[in-house]
Amino acid sequence: MTALIGGLVAVALGLIGLGLWWRDFLSLLAGAIPLVLLLGGGLAVYLGFEEAKDKFMKKEEPTSFEPKVSEAEVEKYKAEVETLKSEIEDLKKKKK
Repeated sequence: MTALIGGLVAVALGLIGLGLWWRDFLSLLAGAIPLVLLLGGGLAVYLGFEEAKDKFMKKEEPTSFEPKVSEAEVEKYKAEVETLKSEIEDLKKKKK
């Protein structure tokens, strides 16, 4: 509750002070705008430089691995798999 009352008092005093020193507030604001633009622009230049440096210094990395196997090789491997499966089944039957 005390925070609420303190906040209301601070807002009231701020509004009164803003009304009394309006011209001083505008002078302060006029002086702060170039400073904010200078700092913001400097930050943007720095970030842009870092991004460009990363882009130019970045090593080429392979995006993904895709095996290059022809359809004939796929069919050959499928046939081998089927042969091995049948051999495994035969061995299981002999074991029993």
